[in-house]
Amino acid sequence: MKNPTIVPVILAGGSGTRLWPLSREAWPKQFLKIGSNEHTLLQSTVLRARAIENAAPPVVICGDVHRFIVAEQLREICASGATIILEPHGRNTAPAAAVAALFSQQKYGEDALVFLMSADHAVADVPAFCEASRIAAQVASGGYLMVFGIKPTRAETGYGYLKRGKPLGNGAFQLERFVEKPDRERAEAFVQSDDYAWNGGLFLFRADLFLNEFSRIEGADGNRGGGSEGAAGSGPQRVASEGTVAACRQALARAVQDLDFVRLDAESFVLAPEDSIDYAVMEKTGRAALVPMDAGWDDVGSWTYLAKLPLDAAGNYQSGDVLLEDSSNVLVHAQHRLVAALGVDDLVIVETQDAVLVAHRGKVQQVRSIVARLRAEGRDEGERHPVVHRPWGSYETIATGPRFQVKRIVVNPESKLSLQMHHHRAEHWIVVCGTAKVTCEQREFLLSENESTYIPLGAAHRLENPGKLPLELIEVQSGSYLGEDDIVRIQDVYGRV
Repeated sequence: MKNPTIVPVILAGGSGTRLWPLSREAWPKQFLKIGSNEHTLLQSTVLRARAIENAAPPVVICGDVHRFIVAEQLREICASGATIILEPHGRNTAPAAAVAALFSQQKYGEDALVFLMSADHAVADVPAFCEASRIAAQVASGGYLMVFGIKPTRAETGYGYLKRGKPLGNGAFQLERFVEKPDRERAEAFVQSDDYAWNGGLFLFRADLFLNEFSRIEGADGNRGGGSEGAAGSGPQRVASEGTVAACRQALARAVQDLDFVRLDAESFVLAPEDSIDYAVMEKTGRAALVPMDAGWDDVGSWTYLAKLPLDAAGNYQSGDVLLEDSSNVLVHAQHRLVAALGVDDLVIVETQDAVLVAHRGKVQQVRSIVARLRAEGRDEGERHPVVHRPWGSYETIATGPRFQVKRIVVNPESKLSLQMHHHRAEHWIVVCGTAKVTCEQREFLLSENESTYIPLGAAHRLENPGKLPLELIEVQSGSYLGEDDIVRIQDVYGRV
């Protein structure tokens, strides 16, 4: 008998607060390379999923604002065949799981297995991860909704826990109950007990069984469930609707193909109640089971994650240009300049191009309060990096002043910007390296290194890289208004007109 297909479904949403200033709202942690890792957290998750036996090409569910980042990071690791589904609104994990099950059922059949995982987790032991996945798939095929119980390595009060019940054979157990985030005393007791595991938010289930259970539970609840706290935390109150499965079925049926993306129908999807999969299904089903996993899992939930990476004799972590003297238990991540620390202990120091974080190690979980203040004050440092990524490449503002702005623009090979015009600014382009194909009104011409051109105010223009190497140029803008919203797109290959 042929083994059912396992569909890895990767949830790639995020607000970019917990690893600020390296992560931002426009570039949350799943798109970062942490430590000396060659790949980002998203890329590592996709590669890990690829190693699972009988795995289909991955499905990535993300928001519209991050779609091109996801596509580019998948392209970098040659993740051909991946599907990117765009959520029009963030609705927590239960609607995402329903969409994943419906899509997998539609593409791979009733008995397809959905493996739901987050894009921002780290796993050190991939073979152990794959072995736990194999066991979970076997048990799930027999009619269980599987959750992975992570072997706890410390008394963590920031995670939910799982209590395992009777053995099911093959290393799996019935799931007795979910346990909310405990206090320190209870967490220490859980670590000492073999009966408790971390809830890592990893789920594996048969698509048809999950949808049937979800519909049954919602019908029994009468869609009156509320914001009770699940293992992943509390959520907003439910809204009256036809139910999550019905709303997601309609959102997928009315979805449109937009370039390489599947765009869910917004009016249908918003009717799905905002719930976690833990609370909506797993805590209420009688078919939940647990498979233990000891694979060096971590959710990279704060900067203290660096303490799990190689440390020196004084317990310090150093990345980048760092000079430490008479310091211990200090975690330093430097990106752009020398960071020197003298006579300090128990600090986290993170340096980026436009912001520096200095925090006591015991306070790094509260960094989101800094981000909240930045957003309340309307500061860009809470939302985006100086380098802003676009589907065609990136730009970086390197100087500003009255009526002028200077940017460094990088255009990816064989990519082009939209055909556009500006009401309030003119532009000068100077090619630093590569070859630029320029459209300005009716003219079309090439520029090589050290050549330049002028784009008058109001002129329809386009910049394109026809070559095989990145195009880099300096753009000098001048005019009465230089905001990004002074762009009138006339044609755009990325569908942004």
